[in-house]
Amino acid sequence: MAAPTTATNGRPAPLTDRQYFVPLALITSLFFLWAFGVNLNDVLIPHLKKAFRLTDFQSSFIQVAFFSGYFLAALPAGRMMERIGYKKGILSGLMLCAAGALLIIPAATVRVYGFFLFALFVMACGQSFLEVAANPYVTLLGPAESSERRLNLAQSFNAVGAVVTPIAGAAFILTLTQYSPAQLSAMSAEQFQVYQVAEADTVKAPYLVISGLFLAVAALICFSKLPEITEREKQAKSTAKELRGMLNYSHLLKGIVAQFFYVGAQVGVASFVIRFAQHIATGTPEKLAANYLKLHLLAFMIGRFTGSAIMRRIPAARLLALFAAGALLCGFIAVLTSGATPMWAIVFIGFFHSIMFPTIFALSLKNLGSYTKLGSSLLVMSIIGGAFFPAIMGRISDLSSIQRAFLVPIICYAYVLYFALRGYKANPAVTWNEEARGRIEAT
Repeated sequence: MAAPTTATNGRPAPLTDRQYFVPLALITSLFFLWAFGVNLNDVLIPHLKKAFRLTDFQSSFIQVAFFSGYFLAALPAGRMMERIGYKKGILSGLMLCAAGALLIIPAATVRVYGFFLFALFVMACGQSFLEVAANPYVTLLGPAESSERRLNLAQSFNAVGAVVTPIAGAAFILTLTQYSPAQLSAMSAEQFQVYQVAEADTVKAPYLVISGLFLAVAALICFSKLPEITEREKQAKSTAKELRGMLNYSHLLKGIVAQFFYVGAQVGVASFVIRFAQHIATGTPEKLAANYLKLHLLAFMIGRFTGSAIMRRIPAARLLALFAAGALLCGFIAVLTSGATPMWAIVFIGFFHSIMFPTIFALSLKNLGSYTKLGSSLLVMSIIGGAFFPAIMGRISDLSSIQRAFLVPIICYAYVLYFALRGYKANPAVTWNEEARGRIEAT
């Protein structure tokens, strides 16, 4: 396996160039911000499950709606970015996010589960724009040799947001009120309505604040100077022709599959941490069970910063393989043991999840040249795994148990391990042709 990429003086390549420091800092703030949209779903799932008396499978529709938005908006976002540039694309995403967050308020007022799902779908479409723009933009804001490390550092602030979110969500959304199905069935229609109104109203203030944050950052980005970095120009081609051309980039195709499996595992685990804790320790209120979700995400944040630092000395692919193997081991422990051990295994899975998304993303975009924006769109589309795998886990939980449902992430980690060991390697012939074409165009 190749040694860590270095600058010409033999030292590790710098994180970024001086002229890109401020733009990198501004874009990094987006990674912190969109964590609120993604990670608050892990709090909404048990909360709305209780408020609407849903099964685990039905509650997983929250992730289905959210990540379907990511999937459907990704390709249009990439195409729009080619026409209007990164900055306007980011602003479009922020405005969509703010609109989706605001729609949560009327959804809570009318107390219709489908309205909640629609609001989350709109919010996710906006976040898809941000993902398509911000991830490749960060890889281009500095030396190519340090692109994986730069993206891991930016994504570390997403992990900070992921830690803050469940703390805020548990404080303002979750309650200690816990009724059994028999107690809920014994309530009169009026009593249940009062209970449902109280539970639904707790989501209004947090999402109003989140909408305000998206609008505030949009204003900041609007009045800031961001360099418009363009990849090498290419002849106009239809999307279908470009997609056929990208079949030559086998490492990208394998990266899309790896991202599909990873996001499915990450979202599936986080979605059911609270349910898992309640299964292991029967009768635990959701607000107390949420402490394990906080620890899981704290481990995730620690792993992001630690991984970014270690990547200065260890090749990104090798570190990804080590983390995938660690997640695989913890997954088996979570499924096969009892008592407190499986809960701590779930906590440590958060640490091993940490570097997977940005590292898979950066390795997959290597040597794509003019295909970078389209490749980024396809990688964001692969986030649909976050809709697919939680639904499978929810169905298995309803039929068997939530602990057995955690067999699903184990399968996902196995493929990520394969990608880290072999799948990430680019086709040498395609890489040579792309570099040769670049030299010809430059002369």
